Amino acid sequence: MDRQAVEELNADLAEFTEDVFAYLAYAGQRGYGQQYLRGLMLDGRRKSVEPMAERLGISRQNLGHFVAQSPWDYREVMRRVAARAHRVLRPSAWLIDDHPFVRYGHGTAGAIVQHCGERDQHLCQVAVSVHAVSRRGSSPLHWRLFLPQSWAEDRARCAKAGVPPQIAHRTKQRIALDLLDELDQWDLAPPLVVADSDYGTNVAFRTGLSARGIRWLLAVTGHTVVRDRHRSPGHRLGAQAPQHHR
Repeated sequence: MDRQAVEELNADLAEFTEDVFAYLAYAGQRGYGQQYLRGLMLDGRRKSVEPMAERLGISRQNLGHFVAQSPWDYREVMRRVAARAHRVLRPSAWLIDDHPFVRYGHGTAGAIVQHCGERDQHLCQVAVSVHAVSRRGSSPLHWRLFLPQSWAEDRARCAKAGVPPQIAHRTKQRIALDLLDELDQWDLAPPLVVADSDYGTNVAFRTGLSARGIRWLLAVTGHTVVRDRHRSPGHRLGAQAPQHHR
């Protein structure tokens, strides 16, 4: 998006930032929050502070201070953005999935060679995401970086990459349940949770959804065994039913 296109969105961008950054104590913080979003929207591959400040024509030091040192809570921003997205989309379901981010440096927190979408096997980070979906479109409500076991066991490597010491390895399914719990604390509830077989075949995940009173529709593999109330325990249902709807 070029500068002119961003300028045409100024009124909408101002309203958006006044809302999501409203809790920030200082006008300067709110102003640089808006500039940071403008920088992310502008053309340019590099989205780090220095090239964005150059494209925006503002102080690199001031923008860097807002990003790296300014005392503001990202969770409040995410809560406000999630509430706006949910209100606009009026979702019919929440989709839980893995989202890969291509990386080129092995020192990037959580980056390992793994499945990375269309690139197949590639160095990338993976975040577990919860998306609101409807006929109007989709938008992430919440997400969190997945920290592989190999990273969690190497605390020196974690410290060098800036991973907080209290962060440990958690399965993707456990992260997804944590995200749902946090969204519940933000007064957002899913009409239905859908996910692929990486989540659908995980008993703890299915049990966790049911324990929370969440309706779900999850894909399973053809080898998954489910129990039929009207047949003997352990009866195997064939692959003709690739989804389990509860």
